[in-house]
Amino acid sequence: MKFITTTITLKTGRPIEIIDLTGEIASAVATSGFENGQVTIISRHTTAFVNINEKEPRLQEDMETFLKRLVPRDGNYQHNISPIDGRDNAHSHLLGLFMNASETIPFSGGKMLLGEWQSIFFIELDGPRKERNLLIQIAGI
Repeated sequence: MKFITTTITLKTGRPIEIIDLTGEIASAVATSGFENGQVTIISRHTTAFVNINEKEPRLQEDMETFLKRLVPRDGNYQHNISPIDGRDNAHSHLLGLFMNASETIPFSGGKMLLGEWQSIFFIELDGPRKERNLLIQIAGI
């Protein structure tokens, strides 16, 4: 088995933002030269995550509303008393308790084996940010 590792760099513009990565990941798999294997996508952040879900605009609005209600930004959080980077972002870290830092998707014939309605998303919880990095590792034969 061989490996290809690359990075995707993103800029986010909103406090909570859902960015579809499916096309970019599918392209990386297709151009890897591997027929079969798996691709792993990992967020290198503690307030931004990777998720597989359905791409539908109203559902994405519902997701954002749900996240805001689940852990409100203006809660009384200890982390916000003296945050390491000066950002009052305890809510983002707490939301991260319910999310994955990474996802691994098998592929065959150079195509990801996602379900009919599945897409791969980057979920920003502490934006806007000038730079976010995702590590992509493709393992295959």
